[in-house]
Amino acid sequence: MIAVLRVIFLLPLIILACIGGIFICLLRPFHRNNTYLMAQMLSKFAPLFGIKLIVRIPKDLTTSSKVIIANHQNNFDVVTICAGVTRGVVSLGKKSLIWVPFFGQLYWLSGNILIDRKNKTKAAGTIAQTAEKMLEGGLSVWIFPEGTRSRGRGLLPFKTGAFHTAIQANVDVIPVVMSSSENISLNRWNNGSLIIESLPPMPVAQMSKENVREWSKTAHSNMQQKLNELDDEVNELNKKTA
Repeated sequence: MIAVLRVIFLLPLIILACIGGIFICLLRPFHRNNTYLMAQMLSKFAPLFGIKLIVRIPKDLTTSSKVIIANHQNNFDVVTICAGVTRGVVSLGKKSLIWVPFFGQLYWLSGNILIDRKNKTKAAGTIAQTAEKMLEGGLSVWIFPEGTRSRGRGLLPFKTGAFHTAIQANVDVIPVVMSSSENISLNRWNNGSLIIESLPPMPVAQMSKENVREWSKTAHSNMQQKLNELDDEVNELNKKTA
């Protein structure tokens, strides 16, 4: 019953928010801070899903260009991990997102970059274009290196595209981890806390095309460790508020 009420109440609100966001983006299409504004707007829906967000990311994280890598879990990411987006950030998403009603158009007009993952040649070209945009506009790019939603399967193996982008743009990589969200239920009033936290930078000066896979594995290991720590912390927090 709670799930039905949430869908009836929240779906129209989210659609209206997307339409409002589209209007704002039409006034300033592809502006460098559109993604930040839209992400902050969508994250305000998290409490309506019974989720308390705890964000531990410095606001000045992207005063200079960075490649940000984050774990990608499920559809709730739209209102959860987006709270960690800072100014001057665009994200890299699959090309098919453009066809999602309202959200897809908002995603595109916000200035995010669409990639055709099924075509390796086009995907490689998009990585090069992304690096060029970062160099020209001082942008940072947010990438989900798993390439898909994990859906409760833990942290999936990383693809190397984020690190190739960092090398081409000559910028550091910043890992961002959100605690596990697979237990969120539309049918529960209180879904507890989620923590979003950034890790120390991974210096591009030590990266090369030859060792990119090793850096990808190192990032995965560091993020898995942080994910375990955050899950333990969240479990303790949720016990206190149960």
